[in-house]
Amino acid sequence: MTAVTPRPTTPAFYDGIQYFGEPSPEFEQYSKAPVISEHQTAISNPTDPAAVCQTLLAADALRYLTLQVTASKASGHPGGFASIADGIAALVMLGYKNIITEVGHHAPGFYSTMFLDRSLETMGIETVQDMRDRFRETNGLLGHLSGQIPGLLNPAGPLGQGQHFAMAGAKLHPGQLFPVTIGDGGLGEPYIMSSLAHFNTAYPKVTNFLPILVWNGFSQEHHSMVSTKSNEEMTAYWTGNGFAEVILVDAKDYDDADQPGDYVDSTAFSLKQRMAFTQAVLEAVDKAAKSALGGTLTVLIIKQLKGAGVHKRGAQSHNLYPGDTVEKDYIVSALKERAIPAKAWEIVRTNFFRANGGPAAKTVVTEMVLPLADLGDLPLEEFPIGGDKKVATTAMGALAAHVGQQDPNFIVTNADGNAASGINNINQALKIVHPTVDNTYFQGPSGQVYEPLSEDACAGLAAALSLFGARTLWCSYESFAINGLPVWQTVTQAMAELRRPTPATVTLFTAGALEQGRNGWTHQRPEIENYFAGMMRNGNVFPLFPIDANSIQVCYDWALGAKNKGVTITASKSPLPIRTTFEQTQTALTDGAVELQSIAGEQTVVFAVIGDMTLIPVYEAAQQLAGQGIGSRIIAIISPRRLYRPSDTAWDTCAEADGGFLDDAQFDALFSGDALIGVTGGTSAMLEPVMLRSNLKRDVFAWKRGETTASPGHLMGLNGLTAENFVKRAIELLS
Repeated sequence: MTAVTPRPTTPAFYDGIQYFGEPSPEFEQYSKAPVISEHQTAISNPTDPAAVCQTLLAADALRYLTLQVTASKASGHPGGFASIADGIAALVMLGYKNIITEVGHHAPGFYSTMFLDRSLETMGIETVQDMRDRFRETNGLLGHLSGQIPGLLNPAGPLGQGQHFAMAGAKLHPGQLFPVTIGDGGLGEPYIMSSLAHFNTAYPKVTNFLPILVWNGFSQEHHSMVSTKSNEEMTAYWTGNGFAEVILVDAKDYDDADQPGDYVDSTAFSLKQRMAFTQAVLEAVDKAAKSALGGTLTVLIIKQLKGAGVHKRGAQSHNLYPGDTVEKDYIVSALKERAIPAKAWEIVRTNFFRANGGPAAKTVVTEMVLPLADLGDLPLEEFPIGGDKKVATTAMGALAAHVGQQDPNFIVTNADGNAASGINNINQALKIVHPTVDNTYFQGPSGQVYEPLSEDACAGLAAALSLFGARTLWCSYESFAINGLPVWQTVTQAMAELRRPTPATVTLFTAGALEQGRNGWTHQRPEIENYFAGMMRNGNVFPLFPIDANSIQVCYDWALGAKNKGVTITASKSPLPIRTTFEQTQTALTDGAVELQSIAGEQTVVFAVIGDMTLIPVYEAAQQLAGQGIGSRIIAIISPRRLYRPSDTAWDTCAEADGGFLDDAQFDALFSGDALIGVTGGTSAMLEPVMLRSNLKRDVFAWKRGETTASPGHLMGLNGLTAENFVKRAIELLS
């Protein structure tokens, strides 16, 4: 189908297609009408020649659109998706649209899929020209998958994330298939296989996700690291990692064009062999889907050269550069090679529209709100101020246990153990999910506490489940959480763009630096707060710093009701004084902070404090200042995001936008005094909202670096967080 005809008079959606092909005899024979009839949701037989022919046309249509759209902006990534276009076409023709990807670079191919099934009409993209115009533009089709594109289930940025979304979907929606394409370049990430293996051990009956390895021999700029494996070695790799069914389709087996190397391009075959290869892909997808849905851990591997059917092959096909426009000779040539008849576009579009019962924008699981279980009344327990010291994390653990007992979809994830973080009550109530029953360790196969030894796996599954509509809690030592933050950030950003409300992705970071003196700097990394401080400006990220066991309960209660937010709760696991009532924290969640103590004096020093243990030297400093006739006010900052000015964040661009900020008059009243000292046991960046707005003489005391010490006081001293230093600096500021 390489001959090119003049542009026909066409329906509106054709507008923007540059080349149309001549119909072949096979097309005339097998494309008299769409093979998916009006009342069907999939092809009925993967060996039917008409189904095979129309699937082949769909693959060519996907390649054509992917290349033309990217070339329209001389930017984007056509090559990787081109090698799996046959697999995506087969999935859709077989009625599977809950398709996930680990590869952000495949975005233009997925947009092409959503265009053909008419999902993009939801965002006003009705023609090919519309798609060309809005590709890689603001409020259009982003360079990588995000949360705002209708019909697409997951964001995709850093490699090694997509499997989390597939597993989350499978867990929440039994009986539905969640294919996830995984690039052989991304397979080098250690997270993918380990997270799949742990999930399968924890949930052996949840097999309705289907990894599809896009084995094309190349990564972004060179051969992939698995390109030297033989078919037998690759099969053994997946089998050795627990996959009972490994289905491999190798384009090389169908090559009649004498292409060199282990990786070949099916679009270079004769039409007869292209049909044979397409049928093999259809049959393999059908077999793999039924296997996965039938309770067998299954992987599908499609081996085909990267860039199959587009402008270049191998790593050179990966992305376009300035100058790679629709006028470039080799792009024009590739588009003409892939051009299909006008009637073929109609047939492909009709098949894609009918598959799975309608456009993905109306049928895939992430387009609908997942019903949530009623939690009833949380067992909040308000401890008296000045009473016995309490462990804040344990108080929150009691609430998380209640949530899990009421909500079967709720899971808690932790890589380093809940018991070590003062929340063993969660394990006791919900049990660690494990194939071995052992009451000593509170574990069993029906548990709701997920404990892989990988922060990526913890953050990934928890965040993915939240994006898909469920409640979760990711718990971690703050010093280790950094390994899970890329996927958490990806999901939180997607939530800011999402077209539906979904529960906030909530974290609990414990074992703060000040508690971990004897472990040394390996367990003292509060610099992680820089990550959240930067993300606060997104507008939907809320780091919370409860100061006691009462405060943390109110913070978690608020987080449970939050939508489309990323909420981080940072608290100590040490017994600490009760300093607040429930009402005070409720006020702080609205105003950002609350006054804990005020001592009158001739001049007043305001202490703006983040954290719980850091309050100890601040109270000491206030007493020392009082002895010198100097007044003080201690302000606990619980939600620093509220202390920004509205213009400091992108809150108004967020889905479920939260425009709550402390106004200037309230800020001036709350932080009024003669000098201001910010104090935090973490990064000084969290104090930025206060330092930006205050006009007082001011200074900051914050974390500098870790060291091995015998006590929190000693460690605070090494970082300058002492009452003596606070008093000295306060007097200097006042004078």
